[in-house]
Amino acid sequence: MAVKITDQVAAPAPMAHRSSPLGVLLRAGGSIAGGLLTYLAFPPIGWWFCAPLGVGLSVLALRGVRVRRAAWLGYLGGAAFLLPTLAWVRPIGDDAWAALAGVESLFWAAMAAGAALVLRLRLWPLWVATLWVAQEWARGLFPVGGFPWARLAFSQGESPFTRFASLGGAPLVSFTVVLCGALVASLVTRVVAARRPDRVIAGTLLGAIAVPVLGSLVPLLGDEGRTVRIGVIQGNVPGRGMDFLGNEPAVVLRNHADETHRMAQAVRQGTLPKPDIVVWPENSTDIDPYRSDYARSVIDAAAKDIGVPILVGAVAEIGTEHRATRGIVWDPVTGPGAYYDKRKLVPFGEYTPFKDLFLKLSARANLVGRQSVPGDRPGALRMGPVTVGMVECYEVAFDGLVRDTVDAGGTPLVVQTNDATYALTNLPPQQLAMSQLRAVEFNRAVITAATTGISAYVDPEGTVEWRTAELVPGMNVVDVPVRTKNTLASRVGALPEWTLILMGAGATVAAISRRRKS
Repeated sequence: MAVKITDQVAAPAPMAHRSSPLGVLLRAGGSIAGGLLTYLAFPPIGWWFCAPLGVGLSVLALRGVRVRRAAWLGYLGGAAFLLPTLAWVRPIGDDAWAALAGVESLFWAAMAAGAALVLRLRLWPLWVATLWVAQEWARGLFPVGGFPWARLAFSQGESPFTRFASLGGAPLVSFTVVLCGALVASLVTRVVAARRPDRVIAGTLLGAIAVPVLGSLVPLLGDEGRTVRIGVIQGNVPGRGMDFLGNEPAVVLRNHADETHRMAQAVRQGTLPKPDIVVWPENSTDIDPYRSDYARSVIDAAAKDIGVPILVGAVAEIGTEHRATRGIVWDPVTGPGAYYDKRKLVPFGEYTPFKDLFLKLSARANLVGRQSVPGDRPGALRMGPVTVGMVECYEVAFDGLVRDTVDAGGTPLVVQTNDATYALTNLPPQQLAMSQLRAVEFNRAVITAATTGISAYVDPEGTVEWRTAELVPGMNVVDVPVRTKNTLASRVGALPEWTLILMGAGATVAAISRRRKS
């Protein structure tokens, strides 16, 4: 009996109808359903438990199929997942949305092809999970600098899997989610194949349950007894979509200055405590304050009224052709000082890759205007009593950029973001879930300041303690813990990710070698 079970683990029996038209249709439907189920785990729906269930269904659709068929099944599942998950791209254009989902689905196709091979090995749930990590790693690098959005870890902002982030970052969270789902798939196949329950079935069930349970038991670092009081400003914008700035200049700047004056008035009236520092969002001034006396005077007046440094989000012109997305520390006495320039730029939003080609293909490519240039240092900026760790919008999705900021001494973390083009889509809540995961990953409180929402305060345990609605002005002063102790994930960096990737590569090589010998 033991030998028979081992053979099942090494090479799952293919479905009898796998080559029939009905079998192919069932597999395609299973892959699409798995992708849609996985989408439900992501905000704003946020049914986190759908992620392992969706993975399990996707894996079941691949059992017993050849590599080529697995690839197109994986593509279908990837498209079914990515089209609704990335629907926030639609304000730019439905063609851009379809193109992005189509390109990203290719990574799912490659992963599914690899999964079809490793499904024939012993311990295949483990190898499938490592291949998923490799797929997410590759998406974060290619093309044009990578697009790590919609990683499974980012669906687990507050779930039993979240605390794994403190041990191995986002890659370990994705790995454990997929491992749980693959174990569920293994359990289903064993129950269907077995005439009676046995110890292996019981062990598989126990493993599927144990993964999230163990995650919820991971200890987190405790409070260090120090806090900083941070004012958060959300000024709102006059327009919507691609024209969120409206036609009248300086409206966005005045909105954020007005909210700061309102905060100062509330402090004087005693309805709000005085902050130590104030944070404005990315692009909170639509006029370069280095070149405009008007913009400088508006920011100066707001800083003097509140009486503390303001972290201003600006687009600073560099020469005649370039710009930088910049966070500037604006002191109420000395004015603009230290700054951070965004290092990870948004393709087709802040710069145009393959510029000559795309300017010919699409008129929208001209909307980028001046080409942004990336910064070259982490965003650790001294403000008042603390050194804040600055991350600009898109950068929160990239593990290494956030880790660099923490390593440079940033605490708490501040995410300046401008989601005005994507207001009321699923982008703002997805980005907030990333902040939740980063808080746990690095043992840092996270402040998100957004032009239109969602502005928020996330504590180091990943709980959203305060947040705004969207498309409304808002402001608040929050007491935020200052943490300096580093998690294991912070200390080991990318080591867990590379370990899992190499394990997946080794399993794939072993599967190919075994296939050639058979």
